[in-house]
Amino acid sequence: MTDRKSNKPDRRTGNRPYKKSSGNKPKGSEQERAASTTSETIRLNKYIAHAGICSRRDADTFISEGKVRVNGKVVTELGLQVNPGDRITVSGQKIEPEPFVYILMNKPRDTITTTSDEKGRRTVMDLIENATGQRLYPVGRLDRNTTGLILLTNDGDLANRLMHPSYKVRKVYDVEISRMLTDEELTQLRTGIPLEDGPAKAYRVSRHTVYLNVVTLSMHEGRNRVVRRMMEALGVEVLSLDRVAYGPLQKKGIRVGRWRNLRKNEINELRKMVRLLPMDHLDRS
Repeated sequence: MTDRKSNKPDRRTGNRPYKKSSGNKPKGSEQERAASTTSETIRLNKYIAHAGICSRRDADTFISEGKVRVNGKVVTELGLQVNPGDRITVSGQKIEPEPFVYILMNKPRDTITTTSDEKGRRTVMDLIENATGQRLYPVGRLDRNTTGLILLTNDGDLANRLMHPSYKVRKVYDVEISRMLTDEELTQLRTGIPLEDGPAKAYRVSRHTVYLNVVTLSMHEGRNRVVRRMMEALGVEVLSLDRVAYGPLQKKGIRVGRWRNLRKNEINELRKMVRLLPMDHLDRS
């Protein structure tokens, strides 16, 4: 959480707001700017992805469908190289690459995991309002009253892979329920609970050593409300649900409703986990 009126770090979190770009164009002629960028060409789909609107795969789709223009000309060539100074539009909207931002939030209850809400309810974006100056998107969802870790970023490639079931990203939940589960029910959670959209299971289940009505589930599942539905299938009520780990990321040190920027090594761990190059290679790929 940051102080909107100052560029000093928030004493409580240490977060420092990012300055927004002034939007001023570099001085000099068009020829001078073009010459300065000739050696810095970038693949068109990467340029679009770095604008924070989609992944590279989706960018290729936009290109193939003729929705992308470079300096006013429609292009459909996949793999086309462009200069950072070129004018790129997607569906008529001018785009520019943005620096990648990665935020890890400890989401509070009664908060929606969307960029906006038509009913005016509080969203995760409200908690980081004006903090980065970039368009960020939550990676996956936590339902309104589930607390815990949620990642927000404009790195479309990483976000899409983290959400894809084939990469089996680990998610760990502490679940407080209305009664203690039997040993047989704990085994059911490991072997599979029948749900209307197919069986769901945790690959690791443990009961809290002190609070016997609290269990910890380690999941690869990412389906909507899957943990709550598993518990409902066992006939127990979920009193609270908290995501305490996401991939290699831990909730420790982030208070409820607060957030922090990911460190470089954490970003690289996430990228390695979903078979993407580390940050040092981003500008060279």
